Amino acid sequence: MRTRKLALGNKNIVGARVTEARKRIGMKQTELLSRLQLAGVDMSIPALSLLEGQKRPVSDVELKALSEILSVSVDWMLGIER
Repeated sequence: MRTRKLALGNKNIVGARVTEARKRIGMKQTELLSRLQLAGVDMSIPALSLLEGQKRPVSDVELKALSEILSVSVDWMLGIER
């Protein structure tokens, strides 16, 4: 597994949660991208890397698809504890 070379950014707050949830279920980035595409969300490998590195914003459509694919709530992705 490669380690992140660049520091995390501040363009979103869900990137770290996406990485955490993806790794928890043993999913590779390429598999996540395939499942996003099946859900109608077209994202490139560099775009996902930037998203997980918190260096690009996340759209509401992407957030919804990510939460469904990773089987986590949008609230959890946003760090909202209830």
